[in-house]
This record gives sequence, C-alpha cells and structure tokens, in this order.
Amino acid sequence: MIKSMTAYGRGEYQDGSRSYICEMKSVNNRHKDILLRTPRNLQPIEESLRLMISSTIGRGRVEATIQIEKGENDLPYELEINKPLVDAYLGIFQELAERSGLAKDVGISALIGMRDVILTKTEESDLDEIKPWLVQAIHKSLDSLMEMKLKEGHEIEKDFNQRISLLEGYLDKIHERAPGLVQEYRTRLIENVKKMIQDLEVDEERISRETALFADRSDITEEIVRAKSHFKQFRTYLADDDA
Repeated sequence: MIKSMTAYGRGEYQDGSRSYICEMKSVNNRHKDILLRTPRNLQPIEESLRLMISSTIGRGRVEATIQIEKGENDLPYELEINKPLVDAYLGIFQELAERSGLAKDVGISALIGMRDVILTKTEESDLDEIKPWLVQAIHKSLDSLMEMKLKEGHEIEKDFNQRISLLEGYLDKIHERAPGLVQEYRTRLIENVKKMIQDLEVDEERISRETALFADRSDITEEIVRAKSHFKQFRTYLADDDA
C-alpha cells in the first residue's frame, strides 16, 4: 500500500499538571532527514529521541518539535540576565565610543533588543524520569503521522488504479483496431494511386510491397505486450507494503 510522503501527526502525554507534546510534519525527500527541535534541557537525550523517530520513518524529511507545557500549579517561568553577554556588549559599545569620539548613548531598550541578553532560566529536569513520558508522546505522534500517510496513500493508490484502468481500456481499443489498419492502408493507397494515374493500370505487385512494408513498420504487438507488463508491474508495486 502506498504511503503519502506528506502528513502531520500530533501526540500528547499528560503527567499530572504537565503536558508533553510532540508534533511532526513530513514532506517529500528522496533521502531520510529527521529534524528535531527540543527545549534546551532535553539536549542530552535529543539524539536518542531522533533515532527513535528515524527507526519508524523510511524516507522523506520529517520536522518534529517537542514541547513541555507547565500546568497552572507549576511555578511561572523565571528570567535571568545573560551577564557575560551584557558585559561583552557594553565593552564593545565603550570601544566604539572611544574610537569614534561619540558619546556612549546606550539605553536599556537597546540592550533588551540584543539577542540572548535575557534568557528563560533553564529548569533542571530528571531526564530519566521524564523520558518515558516523552517517548509516549513521540509514539502517539508517529502513530498519528503514519495513519495520515496511509489514509492519503490509499487515495493516491485509488487514483493511480483508476488511471491505469483507463489506459488499459485505450490499449485494448488500439489492440482491437490494429489488425484492420493494414487493410485500411492498402485500400487508401490503391484509391490514391488510381486518382493520380487515372486510366493507367495499378501495379498490384508494387502495392503489395508497400502494404507489406507498412505492415512491418506498424506492428505494435511488442509495444502492447510491454505496456501491459508495465501496468501489471505498477499495480504490483502499488500493493507492496514498502510502496
């Protein structure tokens, strides 16, 4: 059965007041490319989570995102100043002021706008404790993704089979008409020759040679057999589990 390359899946596992969420979307790609985004505190186990996703995906590009949402009873997010980075910025501003002779006019709003000056304080998590919950969310997301792949793949397979049936119908009509083409050609050839030579006698031997040459050139038996073989192979491929 065909599996669509494009799909979306979402899985969520709830433990107490916290939700562990995994979202995935896949697009077509001849190779396998797994892109996983996780919170910073999950980086030590990120590779093992990526391998888990990769073991289920055959090929294509999959973008997966893992989030941990706090509940109402959890402590709010804490912010912290990235002091080393702020000191580095201030040092650069001071150096620029001295080199240019201009006043060092740097306000708080300018500093806040600098990237990573204010950080969300990383929460230390017991990775061994939360990893099973993350795995549950990933499995649910993969199940959802594969279900959508199969559903869309079924529609694609149905469309392909309808198109193949249409082509097979055209091929049957061509096959039925093919034997009569030689006689039709001979008849038209004689009529055209008679129009040109009028009262002169038609050279039947020459007509027969031309007809035989046309019959040889217009023989499509091999092409019909090959086309039917291709249709059969394609239907077999569509029914394959790895399609």
